[in-house]
Amino acid sequence: MASESKPGSLWGGRFEADSAAALLALSKSTHFDWRLAQYDIAGSKAHLKALFTAGYLTNDEAERLTKVLNQLLERVQAGSFAPKEQDEDVHSALERGIIEIAGAELGGKLRAGRSRNDQIATLIRSYLMDQADDIDTLVRELISVLTDRAEEHLGSAIPGRTHMQHAQPVLLSHHLLAHAWPLVRDLERLRDWRVRANLSPYGAGALAGSSLGLDPVLVANELGFAGTTQNSMDGTSARDVVAEFTFIMSLIGINLSRFAEEIIIWATTEFGYIKLDDAFSTGSSIMPQKKNPDVAELARGKSGRLIGNLTGLLATLKGLPLAYNRDLQEDKEPVFDSIDTLKVLLPAFSGMVQTMKFDLDRLERLAPAGFSLATDVAEWLVKQQVPFREAHEITGRLVAYCEENSLGLHEVPDAQMAKISKLLTPEVRDVLSVSGSIKSRSGVGGTSLPRVLEQISELRKSWVAK
Repeated sequence: MASESKPGSLWGGRFEADSAAALLALSKSTHFDWRLAQYDIAGSKAHLKALFTAGYLTNDEAERLTKVLNQLLERVQAGSFAPKEQDEDVHSALERGIIEIAGAELGGKLRAGRSRNDQIATLIRSYLMDQADDIDTLVRELISVLTDRAEEHLGSAIPGRTHMQHAQPVLLSHHLLAHAWPLVRDLERLRDWRVRANLSPYGAGALAGSSLGLDPVLVANELGFAGTTQNSMDGTSARDVVAEFTFIMSLIGINLSRFAEEIIIWATTEFGYIKLDDAFSTGSSIMPQKKNPDVAELARGKSGRLIGNLTGLLATLKGLPLAYNRDLQEDKEPVFDSIDTLKVLLPAFSGMVQTMKFDLDRLERLAPAGFSLATDVAEWLVKQQVPFREAHEITGRLVAYCEENSLGLHEVPDAQMAKISKLLTPEVRDVLSVSGSIKSRSGVGGTSLPRVLEQISELRKSWVAK
């Protein structure tokens, strides 16, 4: 005779031999999926209503099971009910809890019409939508910090760079806000992702739906979803919603890492742009003088971890046939780790940015270095009706002369300017200032002060943490 399902398992009736210990160890997932317990119980409450509505539970049974689930939820939240060694996953552990409270006859009725496949596909969506709210809040807090720092330093210039070489002077505020807008797009991605995530697979069963006449729409409404998935096989087996969420988490990490790289460089003696606050720096175990930018370095390092979570998940998904496969158990740890990583990283990163101090005098001195006003000379010539190709060539000769004679652009005598090109009249000196250069960049999105103030206003209106 085949044995009955064993405690901690939701299957076993057709098996005659016990599972090998190695298989049980490999299959076990309660060490990471227990965080979904409250979502599983919420799903059971909704499923209970579907069973009652379809006539599979009496009113008394439905009321008793509702009380059982509420009692179990209280125990889970209090920590008095937890998985045991024999529990395979969050679903089997909670069913054990239901049966312990309600008894096997009543507790055993709740499993009808559902599978772990549609359960977990639904739970992960519910969980991720809640986590999206938490990440959204943390990202908005960083955007708020960047906006505050930008407003604090209105009018201060910084060397703008391309290829890490001096390019053109920009406002420090403009540079800081350039790190805010990618985070805004990450929030927009989370908002768009939610549209696709907000559908319930509950009712799809193992893959083909249920013959019991249960109402998936009722369950979706009870769980707060906008609707149900359109195809039962797709609903149980697709994890693109998880992959997309993990991608957004990795992109947030990448955007932090880009800024982190600059902060690490800025804090060096050679650059000397900033001083990091003691509260967000560390020292050396051997060198007493060290003040290390560990928050920035960890942000840079953890971005690789976030990318790894994404690529690992994509590799798991790429070869799976329809419908459910046990490989899909591997979707949770990567996305859980990405969430946990950002929840630790974002507050520390915001604190670092909020407390770091800029050496504004040094930034002002360096803003015109490296002939960063050369483009202003070329564009001044264009305003004199000189074709840009010729203006570029003339300005290049002026820069070459300055390099040969260790002069700044503004230090070249008028007579020498005229030798380089008769088009370089003394009036060109009007553009050879950092303030003039920045003021002239007045197009939409430019670095002039009015445009920076527009950015701050837009961020405060729509994206800054309230």
